Amino acid sequence: MKRFFAKIHLWLSIPVGLFLAIICLTGASLVFEQEITRALNGDLYQVEVPRDQSRLTPSQLEACIRKQTGDSLTLASLQYAGNPEEACLATFRQLSRKTLSIDPYTGEVKGWLKSYSFFQTMRKLHRWLLDAPAQKGASSTGKLIVGVSTLLMVFILISGMVIWVPRTRKALKNRLNVSVRKGWRRFWYDTHVALGFYSFLFLLVMALTGLTWSFRWYRTAAYSLFGGGQSAQAASPASASGHDSPEKKNQEGKERKRKQTNYIAWDQAWQELQIRYPEYKSITLSNGTAQIAPDPSASMRRNDTAGFDPNSGEIIQVTHYKDLPRANKLKGWFYAFHTGSWGGTITKVLYFLAALIGGTLPLTGYWLWLKKKSSRRSGKRIPATDCPSALKIR
Repeated sequence: MKRFFAKIHLWLSIPVGLFLAIICLTGASLVFEQEITRALNGDLYQVEVPRDQSRLTPSQLEACIRKQTGDSLTLASLQYAGNPEEACLATFRQLSRKTLSIDPYTGEVKGWLKSYSFFQTMRKLHRWLLDAPAQKGASSTGKLIVGVSTLLMVFILISGMVIWVPRTRKALKNRLNVSVRKGWRRFWYDTHVALGFYSFLFLLVMALTGLTWSFRWYRTAAYSLFGGGQSAQAASPASASGHDSPEKKNQEGKERKRKQTNYIAWDQAWQELQIRYPEYKSITLSNGTAQIAPDPSASMRRNDTAGFDPNSGEIIQVTHYKDLPRANKLKGWFYAFHTGSWGGTITKVLYFLAALIGGTLPLTGYWLWLKKKSSRRSGKRIPATDCPSALKIR
């Protein structure tokens, strides 16, 4: 049985090993992207809290922003942090991918949040091997290769674990340690076997969750497996009713954009939400809705949604995260378990190390396999302990 799984492990690894190394190493580089970006641009995220001065209201901040940037930008959303030492973040209808930092006490525009080209390149490599789809949801050769490689990674990991299972207690001890005094070949063998075991569960979770972004059929199956059924958009009454045609929706959207947003109503909504949520991580206001992250220490995104009258600011309805259908939560769960953000800094460190190990496993496997083939050609015999069982297959 182990010989069968050894063949699976070897012959699946050879064609996709390099792709998996790229996917894992680029994934490791993205784990702490937000933390690194914030550390390098602390002045954009942190502000000094003046004595005896409260934060400006949304309408006051909007006026300050307009005064400093001109009338060409229309405020789309404004985020207040629960931490009084953090800046406000604003987005605009004309620049959906850019975020502006503002001092909530003075209204001073601090600058645009930065996105480093290094992380952008790593993300494109990780998701599409630099071959980005023409549009969101579309396919590409790079996306397909990443998806197929990740799918095969699941079988490579499982077969590798079957091979790893030792028969004796002594063998178990050897497979959990890395020897540094018995030569390079033994060192790389132990590294492949022991580190592969320690990172197995993390890499398997990353692969299984990552596949939800690669294949629609897999995403549908995963949602059904965890009780999510259809996606939130497909299952919503508005999209299922069929009463509103696309043309009518587009026309209504244009009419809403023509109407001038009443930012005074945002003031009322913000003040009422602060009463309802004495402690919060963030409150993000937009026209008629607000997203509230109620737990200041939460690592996963568990937002409540409040609807308010865009004219008066009166809170009409609050939908709590716990009351959402499971389908609305699954995407956030998959993302959190794919990136390691579900447990905060500790799990992110573990995910970083596991992804780093995952990037080296194909490389050590290739090295051991080539060494084995080279030794066979030269007629040398390699001790069984110096080579993984998967690499003994001709």
